[in-house]
Amino acid sequence: MSSKLFLGHRLRRLRRDHQMSQTDMALSLAISPSYLNHLERNQRPVTAALLLKLAEQYEVDVRSFAANGGSAKTGPDALAEIFSDVLLSDLGVPRYELVELANNAPAVADAIARLYTALKEAARNPEIANAGDVRSVVTPENWVRDYIQQHRNHYPDLEAAAETLGGALSDPLSMSEPMRRRLKEAWGIAARVVPQAELGNVSQLYDADRRQFLISSQLRPENRTFALAYQLALIEFADVLDKIVAEAAPPDEGVRQLLHMSLANYAAGAIMMPYGRFLASAEQYRYSIDRLCGEYGANVEQVAHRLTTLNRPGARGVPFFMLRVDPAGNISKRYAGENFPFSRFGGTCPRWNLHTAFQTAGQAVTQLIETPDGHRYFTVSRTIDRPIKTELGASLLAIGLGCDIRHAHKLSCADVYDLEKAPVTPVGPACAICPRIDCAYRATPPAGRMLAVDRTKKTISPFPFVS
Repeated sequence: MSSKLFLGHRLRRLRRDHQMSQTDMALSLAISPSYLNHLERNQRPVTAALLLKLAEQYEVDVRSFAANGGSAKTGPDALAEIFSDVLLSDLGVPRYELVELANNAPAVADAIARLYTALKEAARNPEIANAGDVRSVVTPENWVRDYIQQHRNHYPDLEAAAETLGGALSDPLSMSEPMRRRLKEAWGIAARVVPQAELGNVSQLYDADRRQFLISSQLRPENRTFALAYQLALIEFADVLDKIVAEAAPPDEGVRQLLHMSLANYAAGAIMMPYGRFLASAEQYRYSIDRLCGEYGANVEQVAHRLTTLNRPGARGVPFFMLRVDPAGNISKRYAGENFPFSRFGGTCPRWNLHTAFQTAGQAVTQLIETPDGHRYFTVSRTIDRPIKTELGASLLAIGLGCDIRHAHKLSCADVYDLEKAPVTPVGPACAICPRIDCAYRATPPAGRMLAVDRTKKTISPFPFVS
């Protein structure tokens, strides 16, 4: 190990996440409680041998744990983005202080992020902010997104239940018919496809009084299958879903419903693509999305999303991150794998070819990218259709899926690259916190940096600054 690792805050957070005493954790690691106490207080460095024990006992990713604090919701990059805001940028808070805050007081860092998120939402919707209930400016999507990220988009109880049910319903022709029969025979619910006009502005509806599940005729075939899986998940896994939601303790009923729906969506994907079989297929097909779509009767987005959930201890897949955007750049899904530096409050880097996918609809666009910290990732971007056909046009969305370059050799779409010599595109987080100097795509100057504009010359970047 080239340098000493003082990871006391991460050890303490890991121990508390597992609801263990120092004595219990010390026993599991075959060290003394006093030694663990010294480690947690950063009076001793964590050794390579101990990191390996942590990986074995607690299924932690060693690289991620040693690099960025594992499950912490608000890391230094997110704090840097907050403190780059014009309201705070004049304070000039150095990065080492943000690192210390994220590492040593993660709950405080999360509180700052929540307050900042509420401030941004209040500026966007002042009528909500004036309603008197401060909880109203904590947007449901952000709360749920943070919860999902905290759990690394993996729920063991749902996976176990879905694997049993999905295995029982597996059919090489289509899962739709077995799921339809299951709803009818086990629960007395008749599923049928109806014209969109009968449903108004919804795409699927469960009528509890008539025991009918209605699916819009305008839903694409794979989304009809997913709708059946979703309804099955709501009924079959009601107790599991209720337990997870209750333990999450959402702040209000709206967030509770959104979390419940998100978890049911997760379970629907797990029913269609049972964990063990799906992971084996993914490895066999070398993570070819098209082949996995054909194998499971799913669409590109469903498969891509499922690939981000393969975090079962002892049976992990490639740790992917995923984004979904519309042509205007609005992000509607964001799942982080390992330590990819997503911008929490902004958009994506224009040098990442996620948006290029709209110009090559239906084709996969691959790219090697490098973030400012020197980490490299392999990414693939492509367009997808919205779940339901409409007359409004502009039906395309784009997804970006990627992983650390050290996993790229496992992907069939990376075979065309010499991963050691292929050109790499430098990318960054939001422009306001990106440290790259010579970037022609920079949209805003970096916060906290002095501009180096010289009226006698023009530079590649519209906002040159002192490094």
